[in-house]
Amino acid sequence: MTLTRSGTLLHGAIAGILAGAVVAIWFLVVDLANGEAFRTPALLANALVGSVDPATFRLVAMYTLLHFGVFALLGMTAAGLLRVIGLAPSLLLGALFGVGVFDSVHYGALLLTGTGVLSVLPPLHVLPANLLGGLVMMAYLHRATHAETPLGLAVLRDYPLGVKGLVTGLVGAGAVALWFLVLDIVGGRPFYTPGALGSLLFLGAASPAEVRVGAAVIAAYTAIHLAAFAGVGIIFEWSARRIERVPGLWLTALLAFITLEALFIGTVANMSGWVLGDLGTWAIGVANLVAVAAMGTWVWASHPGLRRELLERPVQTRV
Repeated sequence: MTLTRSGTLLHGAIAGILAGAVVAIWFLVVDLANGEAFRTPALLANALVGSVDPATFRLVAMYTLLHFGVFALLGMTAAGLLRVIGLAPSLLLGALFGVGVFDSVHYGALLLTGTGVLSVLPPLHVLPANLLGGLVMMAYLHRATHAETPLGLAVLRDYPLGVKGLVTGLVGAGAVALWFLVLDIVGGRPFYTPGALGSLLFLGAASPAEVRVGAAVIAAYTAIHLAAFAGVGIIFEWSARRIERVPGLWLTALLAFITLEALFIGTVANMSGWVLGDLGTWAIGVANLVAVAAMGTWVWASHPGLRRELLERPVQTRV
């Protein structure tokens, strides 16, 4: 079904308002859990006007209207862009729009006011709220436009490489998580590793003393952990398919892996040397080897063509 331009903008505004409502409800729940109802809109309202006094009901009400107005404009923009470029709404686009556009608007507005972007609201609260908002917005647009393309996990049927890569990534992610869980339990501090890495990424922890081992921090880091390994799993599957066709590429793949491993450890060391010291360089190195062994075993077992090419036929490797 093709909507008129006015219909597209109307549905975009509704989608944006729904996304704004999801974000508002998310922070209302967070505020109630902390025993301070409407604390978040009060903080943001003060940040926008540059005040440190307690926000009045009128100021919070005005901020709420601004909040929904901005989300309505963002929804109209998204709907208009999808119409122009001819893309059907999808959850992937919703996630990208939520994390990319919503976060950019949020932090951009704080930068314009001269407020510390991380000092008003923890990124741990902002990221999932905007992610959910983006998903809800695209889900509504998908329904409103009667798009024929699948919306959720059904879309993966058209991308078998992605599905296999996700499975391979989950195998690696599970192996690493289990390795560090065992180390944490033996060390008498269960779930410390995801807590430390989550505190670094989302709370800016600069030392072990600032690590928070809480459910929210662990859940947020776990989502990043799974997403990263999903990408690695897709690369593994793609490499396996190429090696099936050209077996001599195995050496190139090995050299690429060694290079990426060195870059990963170097990047982590530059960003947060205390993490390497706290968790142990040897533990991180073993974790990476465990992940590679787990994913490699899975790929080897699930690719009979790869086994046949590497074991039953002579391979000529050119350097």
